[in-house]
Amino acid sequence: MSARKTYILKLYVAGNTPNSMRALKTLRNILETEFKGVYALKVIDVLKNPQLAEEDKILATPTLSKILPPPVRRIIGDLSDRERVLIGLDLLYDELTDSALGTSLMDSFSDQDPATTDS
Repeated sequence: MSARKTYILKLYVAGNTPNSMRALKTLRNILETEFKGVYALKVIDVLKNPQLAEEDKILATPTLSKILPPPVRRIIGDLSDRERVLIGLDLLYDELTDSALGTSLMDSFSDQDPATTDS
């Protein structure tokens, strides 16, 4: 059994706005239930530390950035879609099975109207 990776995350927020607070609450819930003891989270208020946002090229808040393990990944928004957050940051990738991935791909193709596809 391999050791679990440690995740280094930064959450950029703009003060105590509803979206920022929702993102922080959602992220803490995900981290405490899925990644106990294997993460470090730094919350950066871009109103108090605009230079940090500029250095990291953060253009919108809230933004979650996964620094380690590589590659760096970012998600912008209130993080309300738990599965999208996990997949977007490559935190759920190992749990996806080929059959589940294949099924979802087939579903997306079956939703298309064959008459409107390009040949």
